[in-house]
Amino acid sequence: MAALVEISPPEWDVEVDLAYGHDDNFMGQAIYARPRCFLHLDAAACLTLAIGYAGEQGLRLKITDAFRPSEAQWALWNHTPDTTYVADPRGGSPHSRGVAVDVTLIDANGVECDMGGPVDDLTQNGHHDAKGISPAQRANRFLLLGIMTAAGFDWYVNEWWHYQLFVPRRYPVLTDRAAGTGMMG
Repeated sequence: MAALVEISPPEWDVEVDLAYGHDDNFMGQAIYARPRCFLHLDAAACLTLAIGYAGEQGLRLKITDAFRPSEAQWALWNHTPDTTYVADPRGGSPHSRGVAVDVTLIDANGVECDMGGPVDDLTQNGHHDAKGISPAQRANRFLLLGIMTAAGFDWYVNEWWHYQLFVPRRYPVLTDRAAGTGMMG
């Protein structure tokens, strides 16, 4: 297997609910036959820091996507070929390299903090600078932004939930088979 580590409780103090493991996503269908959460070792090290920073605030991270095999990236692209929100798989997505994670914050009861819109809101509302969200919702987005960037992640302006390592192209794009994850079936 490539240099990926599985991210799952209880070893990792996170909640994992992969959006592409069920029908509740912008495609309206599951992509992963066997949803499992993986990150490259370098991204996992940053995630460890982010978990600690969130914990200092009495919060936890909920992961909605991480490593995304290139086959899954093609499925997203074939559904929505819009580089504003979906990376063209010919160039490779940071997710398909195992160095990106989609996250939100949850409280001690597992309730998602109000971010002013859901993960995978592929509209202007999903942008960090969305107009029309409340000051409290913006504060939650800024808190997540601070946690993740302090932990060593870069951010994507069009998706408040997406964080990745700097210079993701240093890492190879992986298929499900090459990664050895068995996510696609």
